[in-house]
Amino acid sequence: MAEPIWTGPAVAVVTLFDEKGRLLAAETGAHAARLVAAGMRAVVVAGSTGEAATLTDPERAELVAAVRAACPGVPVLAGSSGEWYGMAVERTAAVLEAGADAVLVAPPRLGGDLAVYYDRVAEAAAGAPVLAYHYPGVAGGPVPVDALAGLPVQGIKDSSAEPARLAKEIELGGKAVYTGAAALLGYAAWLGATGAIVAAGNLVPTECLAAWAGDAGAQREVARAEAAYKARPGGLKAALAEVHGTAPTRRLG
Repeated sequence: MAEPIWTGPAVAVVTLFDEKGRLLAAETGAHAARLVAAGMRAVVVAGSTGEAATLTDPERAELVAAVRAACPGVPVLAGSSGEWYGMAVERTAAVLEAGADAVLVAPPRLGGDLAVYYDRVAEAAAGAPVLAYHYPGVAGGPVPVDALAGLPVQGIKDSSAEPARLAKEIELGGKAVYTGAAALLGYAAWLGATGAIVAAGNLVPTECLAAWAGDAGAQREVARAEAAYKARPGGLKAALAEVHGTAPTRRLG
């Protein structure tokens, strides 16, 4: 397996918008920098937590540039999925030009030839790492475990929260495996996953790090925090606004 881009917990960072829904790129960068200072080992921009489906391509590039400038010491990954490979190729090239170190790419929602799709994305990445993204129903279509070994990707983010699937991905070998499920931080580390990319890192970064290190109490605290913010619409941004004074506006819902 190639050397992973990072190991341990990373944050799937929220995208901040003002009260009229306009992008707050610099403010998002400042929030990401706060999380890096707390110990998050990488930042993922324009993922599902970052409301990527609402971003224009210029906004996506602006956001990547702002977070890259604010977080010089860690890898910055950007979502660059598309409903066909042409969209994903254009987005991949654009976010890498804007300063991303790697890309996170879900398959098209309506399926297709995954090998061709990821081949084209890997060509556009021109050597930069590509991570597949498995979160069907939320971010594109599925990445079958049986197909993963043959795809030209460095690894996968698996947000399915399925322990058995995670174990199969790790058992494959040759690919970095990142869980996207905050509830599985301790389990994933124990099992031998490469790391994690979690939305809960926006709110409880130190607890996420401790859970990854094997602290069962911290894992329970992460689960409680996640359950609390998921219990209300826009709960994560609302909780962040209460703690840090960041903008609570969402474009989705």
